[in-house]
Amino acid sequence: MANFILAAFVVVVASSSASAQYTDRAGLSAAPAAETVHTQRRDRDGKVHDEVHQRPTQRDSYGNAATSNYDLAVDGAFSGQTILVVDLYRQPFQHATEALRQKGFSVVRYQQAPSPDKLAELLAKSNQFWLLASCDNTRYLGPAHHAVIKTFFDAGHGVYVWGDNDPCNADADALAKTLVGARVHGDLPGDQVVGMSKGRGLAGLVPNLLITTGLEYVYEGITVATVTPSQGMTPVVYGSAGNLVTAAYELDHKRLLVDGGYTRLDYKWDTAGTGRYVKNAAAWLANYERFGQKVVVSERLGNHGIPIAR
Repeated sequence: MANFILAAFVVVVASSSASAQYTDRAGLSAAPAAETVHTQRRDRDGKVHDEVHQRPTQRDSYGNAATSNYDLAVDGAFSGQTILVVDLYRQPFQHATEALRQKGFSVVRYQQAPSPDKLAELLAKSNQFWLLASCDNTRYLGPAHHAVIKTFFDAGHGVYVWGDNDPCNADADALAKTLVGARVHGDLPGDQVVGMSKGRGLAGLVPNLLITTGLEYVYEGITVATVTPSQGMTPVVYGSAGNLVTAAYELDHKRLLVDGGYTRLDYKWDTAGTGRYVKNAAAWLANYERFGQKVVVSERLGNHGIPIAR
C-alpha cells in the first residue's frame, strides 16, 4: 500500500522525462474551482502580448473536470503501445478502445482464449494484458495460460483482471488468485454514481491516487462483484453497497488491477468518469516508472501491426 500511495506523488519529485508522460495534475482527484488560461493579444501596432486569465474550471454534467488536461497521462503519451485484451464476455468494446487511443494505445482484442503458445507470442508484443471473464461460470484459461500471464506479470508488465457479478467471475477469480492471492466473487446491486470516498469501506473513489487523477465521481457498474484483496493491495473504488469493487497491487515494481464491475466498459459509458478511469488505468499499468523510455519509444519495440482477432 505504501508503494502505491507514494506513486501518487511521482510528478512532484520525478525527473522531467517522467513529467512528460503525466500531466501536472497527476495524483490529484479534485479539480480547482478556477483554472489559468494563457492567451495572446495583438495590439494595433502588431505587437503580441501574453495575457493570463482565470476562469471557472470546465466540468461535465457529473462534476468531473471536462478536459483531458485533468487525466493522468498527456494525450499520445504511449503512442504505439499495445494492450492485449482477452474479452470472454464479448460486450461492445469500442468506447474503451477509442478512449485508450487518445493516450496512444492500440488495442488487440481476442473474444476467445488463444492457446498458451499464441498468448505468449502476443504478450511478447504487448505493453499490458487485460482479461474480461465470461459470464457462464466457466474457466477458459488453464494452468498453462496462467503460467504465461504470470511470467509477463512478474517481468513488471501491467495486468488488468476484470470480473462482474456472479456468474461472471470464474476466470477473473482464478487469475487474480494465481497472480497475487486476491479473489473476485459475489453479486451486489450497483447502478450508482459514487463520489470520493470519505474513508476505508465507505462508498466512492479513493482520492489522490494516480489512477483516480481527475476523478471526483465515477459510475460503479450495474451489478458488481466484490474484490477480496490480498496483502499489500490498495483500495481504488468502493461501491455504493460498501463493497470493494476495484483494488490495485504494486509491490516489487509490478502492477495489477482487479475489478468487479466490467459492465461499465459499455453500459452507461457516458455516465460519470468511465472514460477517464480507463485511460488512467492503462497509463498506470504501462509502468513508466519502471520501464522509462521503453514504453514510449514504440518504434523500437515492434508493438505495431498485430492484427485484431475477431
